[in-house]
Amino acid sequence: MADSVQTGSSSLLHASDVAATLTPRTAPNGIRFAAYGDTRVADSDLQRIVQAVPALIAPALQGRIFYFVPLALPEMRRNPDPREEPSDSGHTLIASETTPELFDDAICHRNVQLLPTPHAPAHEGVFISARLLRDTFALAFEFFINVGHAFAEHAGIPDAFTTLAWSQALADVRGETSQDAFEARAAALAPRAESGSRDFQPDEKARLDFLEAAFADAVAIYQLSLAIDFDYAELREREYPLLAPAALADRLRLVAQLFPPNPGYDFSIRYRRRA
Repeated sequence: MADSVQTGSSSLLHASDVAATLTPRTAPNGIRFAAYGDTRVADSDLQRIVQAVPALIAPALQGRIFYFVPLALPEMRRNPDPREEPSDSGHTLIASETTPELFDDAICHRNVQLLPTPHAPAHEGVFISARLLRDTFALAFEFFINVGHAFAEHAGIPDAFTTLAWSQALADVRGETSQDAFEARAAALAPRAESGSRDFQPDEKARLDFLEAAFADAVAIYQLSLAIDFDYAELREREYPLLAPAALADRLRLVAQLFPPNPGYDFSIRYRRRA
Protein backbone atom coordinates (compact mmCIF):
# COMPACT_ATOMS: atom_id res chain seq x y z
CA MET A 1 0.00 0.00 0.00
CA ALA A 2 1.33 3.48 -0.87
CA ASP A 3 2.90 5.32 2.06
CA SER A 4 1.12 8.69 2.05
CA VAL A 5 1.98 11.86 3.92
CA GLN A 6 -0.89 14.10 4.93
CA THR A 7 -0.28 17.81 4.41
CA GLY A 8 -3.34 19.94 5.11
CA SER A 9 -6.18 18.48 3.08
CA SER A 10 -3.98 17.01 0.36
CA SER A 11 -2.27 13.67 0.13
CA LEU A 12 1.37 13.49 -0.89
CA LEU A 13 3.08 10.29 -2.00
CA HIS A 14 6.73 9.43 -1.92
CA ALA A 15 8.25 9.41 -5.39
CA SER A 16 9.33 5.80 -4.92
CA ASP A 17 5.70 4.80 -4.20
CA VAL A 18 4.48 6.53 -7.34
CA ALA A 19 7.16 4.80 -9.42
CA ALA A 20 6.26 1.43 -7.87
CA THR A 21 2.61 1.73 -8.94
CA LEU A 22 3.37 2.57 -12.58
CA THR A 23 4.27 0.38 -15.52
CA PRO A 24 6.44 2.56 -17.77
CA ARG A 25 5.72 2.64 -21.47
CA THR A 26 8.46 2.51 -24.08
CA ALA A 27 8.14 4.89 -27.03
CA PRO A 28 9.27 3.70 -30.48
CA ASN A 29 12.53 5.63 -29.99
CA GLY A 30 13.25 3.68 -26.78
CA ILE A 31 12.43 6.43 -24.24
CA ARG A 32 10.65 5.06 -21.17
CA PHE A 33 7.93 7.20 -19.59
CA ALA A 34 4.78 7.09 -17.47
CA ALA A 35 2.06 9.46 -16.37
CA TYR A 36 0.49 9.64 -12.92
CA GLY A 37 -2.55 11.50 -11.65
CA ASP A 38 -4.40 14.40 -13.21
CA THR A 39 -1.67 15.97 -15.31
CA ARG A 40 -4.19 17.58 -17.70
CA VAL A 41 -1.98 16.49 -20.61
CA ALA A 42 -3.60 14.57 -23.44
CA ASP A 43 -2.02 11.18 -23.98
CA SER A 44 -1.54 11.93 -27.69
CA ASP A 45 0.37 15.12 -26.84
CA LEU A 46 2.54 13.28 -24.34
CA GLN A 47 3.38 10.55 -26.83
CA ARG A 48 4.27 13.09 -29.53
CA ILE A 49 6.57 14.97 -27.15
CA VAL A 50 8.42 11.86 -26.02
CA GLN A 51 8.77 10.39 -29.51
CA ALA A 52 10.25 13.68 -30.79
CA VAL A 53 13.60 12.69 -29.25
CA PRO A 54 15.69 11.60 -32.27
CA ALA A 55 16.74 7.96 -32.44
CA LEU A 56 20.42 8.95 -32.27
CA ILE A 57 19.86 10.80 -28.97
CA ALA A 58 17.47 8.41 -27.20
CA PRO A 59 20.05 5.68 -26.32
CA ALA A 60 21.84 8.13 -24.01
CA LEU A 61 18.72 8.12 -21.81
CA GLN A 62 18.42 4.37 -21.24
CA GLY A 63 19.08 4.68 -17.51
CA ARG A 64 16.20 7.13 -17.03
CA ILE A 65 12.43 6.93 -16.82
CA PHE A 66 10.43 10.14 -17.19
CA TYR A 67 7.44 10.44 -14.87
CA PHE A 68 4.87 13.12 -15.73
CA VAL A 69 3.05 13.95 -12.51
CA PRO A 70 0.75 16.75 -11.28
CA LEU A 71 3.36 18.30 -8.93
CA ALA A 72 6.76 17.25 -7.59
CA LEU A 73 7.97 18.74 -4.30
CA PRO A 74 11.22 18.47 -2.36
CA GLU A 75 11.12 17.13 1.19
CA MET A 76 13.84 17.01 3.85
CA ARG A 77 13.05 14.18 6.27
CA ARG A 78 14.79 12.66 9.26
CA ASN A 79 13.76 9.15 8.21
CA PRO A 80 14.56 8.85 4.51
CA ASP A 81 12.74 6.41 2.27
CA PRO A 82 15.05 3.36 1.92
CA ARG A 83 13.94 2.89 -1.69
CA GLU A 84 15.54 6.20 -2.70
CA GLU A 85 19.29 6.53 -2.66
CA PRO A 86 20.54 9.27 -0.28
CA SER A 87 20.88 12.70 -1.85
CA ASP A 88 22.07 16.07 -0.61
CA SER A 89 18.87 17.53 -2.03
CA GLY A 90 16.67 15.43 0.23
CA HIS A 91 13.76 13.32 -0.97
CA THR A 92 10.82 13.87 -3.23
CA LEU A 93 7.06 13.97 -2.75
CA ILE A 94 4.42 13.82 -5.47
CA ALA A 95 1.06 15.57 -5.12
CA SER A 96 -1.89 13.42 -6.16
CA GLU A 97 -4.02 16.58 -6.15
CA THR A 98 -3.13 20.25 -6.28
CA THR A 99 -3.73 23.25 -4.04
CA PRO A 100 -2.40 26.84 -4.14
CA GLU A 101 -0.05 25.97 -1.26
CA LEU A 102 1.40 23.00 -3.12
CA PHE A 103 1.86 25.09 -6.26
CA ASP A 104 4.01 27.47 -4.22
CA ASP A 105 6.27 24.63 -3.05
CA ALA A 106 6.45 22.64 -6.29
CA ILE A 107 9.45 22.59 -8.62
CA CYS A 108 9.56 22.07 -12.38
CA HIS A 109 11.33 18.73 -12.17
CA ARG A 110 13.07 16.48 -9.71
CA ASN A 111 15.67 13.79 -10.45
CA VAL A 112 15.49 10.80 -8.10
CA GLN A 113 17.80 7.79 -7.98
CA LEU A 114 15.39 4.89 -7.49
CA LEU A 115 16.03 1.33 -6.41
CA PRO A 116 14.28 -1.45 -8.39
CA THR A 117 10.48 -1.26 -8.62
CA PRO A 118 8.09 -4.10 -9.53
CA HIS A 119 8.17 -2.84 -13.13
CA ALA A 120 11.69 -1.48 -13.65
CA PRO A 121 15.28 -2.08 -12.53
CA ALA A 122 17.18 0.56 -10.58
CA HIS A 123 17.07 3.82 -12.53
CA GLU A 124 17.02 7.58 -12.40
CA GLY A 125 13.45 8.84 -12.26
CA VAL A 126 12.84 12.30 -13.67
CA PHE A 127 9.59 13.61 -12.17
CA ILE A 128 8.19 16.50 -14.18
CA SER A 129 5.47 18.77 -12.70
CA ALA A 130 2.92 18.93 -15.50
CA ARG A 131 0.41 21.11 -13.64
CA LEU A 132 3.05 23.63 -12.58
CA LEU A 133 4.16 24.05 -16.20
CA ARG A 134 0.55 24.78 -17.18
CA ASP A 135 0.66 24.26 -20.98
CA THR A 136 2.06 21.90 -23.61
CA PHE A 137 4.77 24.33 -24.67
CA ALA A 138 6.22 24.68 -21.16
CA LEU A 139 5.91 20.96 -20.43
CA ALA A 140 7.62 20.00 -23.69
CA PHE A 141 10.45 22.47 -23.18
CA GLU A 142 11.08 21.26 -19.63
CA PHE A 143 11.27 17.68 -20.90
CA PHE A 144 13.58 18.58 -23.78
CA ILE A 145 15.87 20.64 -21.52
CA ASN A 146 16.30 17.53 -19.38
CA VAL A 147 17.02 15.46 -22.47
CA GLY A 148 19.45 18.05 -23.84
CA HIS A 149 21.53 18.26 -20.68
CA ALA A 150 21.55 14.50 -20.17
CA PHE A 151 22.68 13.97 -23.75
CA ALA A 152 25.40 16.62 -23.54
CA GLU A 153 26.74 14.96 -20.37
CA HIS A 154 26.69 11.53 -21.95
CA ALA A 155 27.88 12.22 -25.48
CA GLY A 156 29.99 15.34 -25.12
CA ILE A 157 29.99 18.23 -27.55
CA PRO A 158 30.48 17.53 -31.28
CA ASP A 159 33.53 19.26 -32.77
CA ALA A 160 31.41 20.90 -35.45
CA PHE A 161 29.16 22.48 -32.83
CA THR A 162 32.16 23.65 -30.79
CA THR A 163 33.60 25.36 -33.86
CA LEU A 164 30.32 27.05 -34.76
CA ALA A 165 29.27 28.24 -31.29
CA TRP A 166 32.73 29.50 -30.35
CA SER A 167 33.11 31.37 -33.64
CA GLN A 168 29.79 33.08 -32.93
CA ALA A 169 30.97 34.04 -29.45
CA LEU A 170 34.21 35.49 -30.84
CA ALA A 171 32.17 37.44 -33.39
CA ASP A 172 30.14 38.96 -30.53
CA VAL A 173 26.86 37.64 -31.90
CA ARG A 174 24.08 39.09 -29.75
CA GLY A 175 22.52 37.12 -26.91
CA GLU A 176 22.43 33.45 -25.93
CA THR A 177 20.05 30.55 -25.49
CA SER A 178 19.93 30.43 -21.67
CA GLN A 179 21.16 32.21 -18.57
CA ASP A 180 23.86 29.56 -18.06
CA ALA A 181 25.15 29.92 -21.61
CA PHE A 182 25.03 33.71 -21.42
CA GLU A 183 26.97 33.92 -18.16
CA ALA A 184 29.54 31.25 -19.11
CA ARG A 185 30.19 32.91 -22.46
CA ALA A 186 30.75 36.28 -20.78
CA ALA A 187 33.16 34.69 -18.31
CA ALA A 188 35.04 32.89 -21.10
CA LEU A 189 35.52 36.15 -23.00
CA ALA A 190 36.35 38.26 -19.93
CA PRO A 191 40.15 38.04 -20.50
CA ARG A 192 39.70 39.62 -23.94
CA ALA A 193 37.69 42.50 -22.48
CA GLU A 194 40.34 43.03 -19.82
CA SER A 195 43.26 42.97 -22.25
CA GLY A 196 41.49 44.80 -25.03
CA SER A 197 43.03 42.36 -27.52
CA ARG A 198 41.62 39.65 -29.78
CA ASP A 199 44.85 37.70 -29.27
CA PHE A 200 43.94 36.28 -25.89
CA GLN A 201 43.52 33.04 -23.99
CA PRO A 202 39.92 32.45 -22.91
CA ASP A 203 39.01 31.18 -19.48
CA GLU A 204 39.01 27.52 -20.52
CA LYS A 205 36.65 26.21 -17.83
CA ALA A 206 34.11 28.92 -18.63
CA ARG A 207 34.51 28.22 -22.35
CA LEU A 208 33.72 24.52 -21.85
CA ASP A 209 30.78 25.41 -19.59
CA PHE A 210 29.47 27.74 -22.31
CA LEU A 211 29.80 25.13 -25.04
CA GLU A 212 28.07 22.43 -22.98
CA ALA A 213 25.19 24.76 -22.06
CA ALA A 214 24.84 26.04 -25.62
CA PHE A 215 24.82 22.51 -27.04
CA ALA A 216 22.24 21.26 -24.52
CA ASP A 217 20.08 24.31 -25.27
CA ALA A 218 20.34 23.77 -29.03
CA VAL A 219 19.36 20.10 -28.69
CA ALA A 220 16.38 21.10 -26.51
CA ILE A 221 15.15 23.86 -28.85
CA TYR A 222 15.61 21.60 -31.87
CA GLN A 223 13.44 18.88 -30.30
CA LEU A 224 10.87 21.49 -29.27
CA SER A 225 10.65 22.62 -32.90
CA LEU A 226 9.97 19.03 -33.94
CA ALA A 227 7.22 18.44 -31.39
CA ILE A 228 5.17 21.65 -31.50
CA ASP A 229 4.73 24.84 -33.48
CA PHE A 230 6.06 27.77 -31.48
CA ASP A 231 7.51 31.26 -31.88
CA TYR A 232 11.15 31.67 -30.86
CA ALA A 233 10.19 34.82 -28.95
CA GLU A 234 8.27 32.62 -26.51
CA LEU A 235 11.63 31.58 -25.04
CA ARG A 236 12.46 35.16 -24.10
CA GLU A 237 13.48 35.86 -20.48
CA ARG A 238 14.28 39.12 -18.76
CA GLU A 239 17.72 38.22 -17.47
CA TYR A 240 19.51 37.97 -20.82
CA PRO A 241 18.91 38.70 -24.53
CA LEU A 242 18.01 35.77 -26.75
CA LEU A 243 20.56 34.61 -29.29
CA ALA A 244 20.12 36.36 -32.64
CA PRO A 245 17.70 34.29 -34.78
CA ALA A 246 20.15 33.75 -37.66
CA ALA A 247 22.82 32.46 -35.26
CA LEU A 248 20.32 30.12 -33.58
CA ALA A 249 19.18 28.87 -36.99
CA ASP A 250 22.79 27.95 -37.83
CA ARG A 251 23.08 25.96 -34.59
CA LEU A 252 19.76 24.19 -35.14
CA ARG A 253 20.57 23.27 -38.74
CA LEU A 254 23.79 21.68 -37.54
CA VAL A 255 22.02 19.74 -34.78
CA ALA A 256 19.43 18.56 -37.32
CA GLN A 257 22.22 17.29 -39.59
CA LEU A 258 23.86 15.44 -36.72
CA PHE A 259 20.61 14.02 -35.29
CA PRO A 260 17.94 13.73 -38.02
CA PRO A 261 14.26 13.73 -37.02
CA ASN A 262 12.38 10.49 -36.50
CA PRO A 263 9.78 9.45 -39.10
CA GLY A 264 6.68 11.62 -38.78
CA TYR A 265 8.61 14.70 -37.62
CA ASP A 266 9.87 17.53 -39.82
CA PHE A 267 12.47 20.19 -39.16
CA SER A 268 12.21 23.60 -40.75
CA ILE A 269 13.13 27.19 -39.93
CA ARG A 270 10.70 29.94 -40.86
CA TYR A 271 11.42 33.60 -40.37
CA ARG A 272 8.49 35.88 -39.74
CA ARG A 273 7.89 38.20 -42.66
CA ARG A 274 7.23 41.82 -41.95
CA ALA A 275 3.97 43.15 -43.34
